[in-house]
Amino acid sequence: MRLADWSRDQPTLRRIRRTVFVDEQNVPEELEWDGIDGDCRHAIAENDAGEPIGCARLLPDGHIGRMAVLASGRGHGVGSALLERMIVLASELGHKRVVVNAQTHAVAFYERHGFVAFGPEFDDAGIPHRAMERCV
Repeated sequence: MRLADWSRDQPTLRRIRRTVFVDEQNVPEELEWDGIDGDCRHAIAENDAGEPIGCARLLPDGHIGRMAVLASGRGHGVGSALLERMIVLASELGHKRVVVNAQTHAVAFYERHGFVAFGPEFDDAGIPHRAMERCV
């Protein structure tokens, strides 16, 4: 796990996110690239061979998003490690809480990490989501 720099690591971050969101989940390309990545903090998860297998970002307002793990890394704790790293980073930056917009199939994953859902279910890029938050 390492913190990433958007200007340096953009190709890697884009590849992971394109694979997971655009190719696998059919998120329209124009929705995936929202123009704010340069203002965010990013993390990259790597396997034992040093190959990037996951990523996440922290927005300036404390939202954690764009959590993506390649199929080869799923089921091995990569998502949990990315999420915990983003929570620690948010705390280091002075945030008192973090928020995620969780795909509904992932709500239980975030609940295991102390997140609580709030507000109604909503659609984002054709995928149902719930807003969730936790204190850091």
